[in-house]
Amino acid sequence: MEEQFILRVPPSVAERIERLLNENSSSSEDKSLDLSFSEDGKSGTFVIGNDHFPASLLDLPCVVESYKTYDDSVLIKTADIGQMIMVREEGDSVPDVLEYRHGLTPPMKDARKRRFRREPDLNPELVRRVEKDLLNIMAGGTAENMDILGVRQTRGSHKAEADDASSH
Repeated sequence: MEEQFILRVPPSVAERIERLLNENSSSSEDKSLDLSFSEDGKSGTFVIGNDHFPASLLDLPCVVESYKTYDDSVLIKTADIGQMIMVREEGDSVPDVLEYRHGLTPPMKDARKRRFRREPDLNPELVRRVEKDLLNIMAGGTAENMDILGVRQTRGSHKAEADDASSH
């Protein structure tokens, strides 16, 4: 599969990119495009010509499949896209979350809230303790702070339970 990404830019930047791609590059004042990210990999800078715009790498609420065709009748899947690079105007606020709330099309507006189950609120300490207990059990040990009670069966107890269940 190919490597693809979605680049969402403000309308003014989109016009400049379109002009750069359609016109002779020697006649355009926007002769270069550059996209660079900081060490965290989630924020960066988009440069077109001499103008710098802040950019963010955001997760999409669901995976988008990308297709192409060579003969206008057969579609070939080329990529699964799960992230988007969002370029903002200089004064726009930085998104405080790493996931974009909306999808790419109007029906997917607020998709995470409307279409997907809410993630449960879990206590991180409880998760760590349960994970540690599971690792201990898998290693042949026992869980901490738990008592294991033995169950004693008497001869014929299964038969008596089966008779009680069938009589009801």
